[in-house]
Parts: sequence; structure tokens; C-alpha cells
Amino acid sequence: MVRGSTSEEQIIWDKWIQSRDPDAGNMLIKKYMPLVSYHVQRISVSLPKSVSRDDLRSLGLIGLYDALEKFDPNRDLKFDTYSSFRIRGAILDGLRKEDWLPRSTREKAKKIDAAIERLEQRFMRNATIGEIASELNMEETDIYTTINEHFFANVLSIDEHPNENEERDNQSFVIKDEKAEVPEEKLVKSELLEEVAEKISKLNDKEQLVLSLFYKEELTLTEIGQVMNLSTSRISQIHSKAIFKLRKWLESA
Repeated sequence: MVRGSTSEEQIIWDKWIQSRDPDAGNMLIKKYMPLVSYHVQRISVSLPKSVSRDDLRSLGLIGLYDALEKFDPNRDLKFDTYSSFRIRGAILDGLRKEDWLPRSTREKAKKIDAAIERLEQRFMRNATIGEIASELNMEETDIYTTINEHFFANVLSIDEHPNENEERDNQSFVIKDEKAEVPEEKLVKSELLEEVAEKISKLNDKEQLVLSLFYKEELTLTEIGQVMNLSTSRISQIHSKAIFKLRKWLESA
């Protein structure tokens, strides 16, 4: 029995699980497609406009189908939860395999990092976005966008699995067993979370609220804008500014 399903849904699931009935599979794909759209929208926030949302949707669809193929209804796990891991994992894995960050953005990021270093040596403190923009003769919004995109690219790189020689059977989708966490990992993770929490508390109220609604409540930027009565572009700017501050604080820690 698939958790949380109605009797009609269960009939469809039974057909799929027992005989891989193609009509049942198509119905399940259609039912859970909104999950693909949801993850595409969330991930695309941090990507350049040059990255095709249709490509991301195709990657997400691969993840959804993979979830249908490998889902074990006997496990104590809802399909929505399981498929979300697979969908998000498929999109991120696809992005890792492609150099999606344009060379121009990478060059801008290098210039920004160099400018930050110069300004911090000059003023003996953290540089502001305005100072960086003035130093490079760039718009502040362009600085925010570049930092946001480069930050996301670094996160993807850090999230790569270290052992490339292992057989990759969708290894980026593996759901880690928290019970197996070793003490050293737990200590490092705990210290990192404490440090991030301490830095987040230094953000202003709007920045804290945007991060909380985006990462904890999992609202989209558009939905956050509706909650806060601000435009989506303004929410995106607040989000980017918060990420910029956190990045600088953590780097200087």
C-alpha cells in the first residue's frame, strides 16, 4: 500500500508496481509533474537566464521516472518525499555534468573577488556592495547576480561525491542514513550549523525572513514576495544580499 493514497490511486499504483502498466505509469507521471515544476522553479532562481528551464524540466522528469522505477512501497516513506530527492538530485547531477556557468560570469566573479581583496586591504574591513560596484564600475544588481550564481556553482562543486571510482548508480540521490553518522561528522556538522545560525542572526529582519521562508518553509521567491508584499525581483535582491553577507562572514571566520 502506498502511503497517503486514495483507493483509486492505489489501483493505479498496483497496476504499475505489479506489471509496469504503461497507462498507469503515464498517469503517475502526470500526477507528480507539479513536483518537477516546483524543484525547477526553486533551483532556477540561482541560475543564469541562459540556462534553459526546459532542460531542467527534462532532467527533473528523468528523476521522477527513476523514482517510479525504484520506489519500494513496502518502505515507510511517502512517494512525494522519495521522488523529491530523485527529482532534485537528477537536476543537480545534470548541472554538474555541464559547464552551465558562462565564462563571462566566471570572469566577473574573479574580478569581484579581486576587487573585494583590494578594498579590504585598503579599508581594513569588509567591503560593501556599493564599494565593489564603484571599484569595478558595475551595477550593484550585476554584482549581486554574479555572486549568487557563482555561490550556487561552488555549492554544486562541493556537493560532488569524493570517490569518482565508485560505480555511480545515481549516487547523488542516495538518502543518507542519519543513524550511521560518525561522531566526527556530527561534531563538525554541529559546529558549522552553530556558526551559520550565529551569522544569520546578524542579518536584518527582512533578510532573515526571506532565508527562513525560502529554505525552511520552501516557498518560491514569488510566493515570498506575496507574503511580504514586495516584487519578486526585490525578494531576489534581498536573498542575494543575504547570501553575499553570509559568504563574506564565513570566509573571514
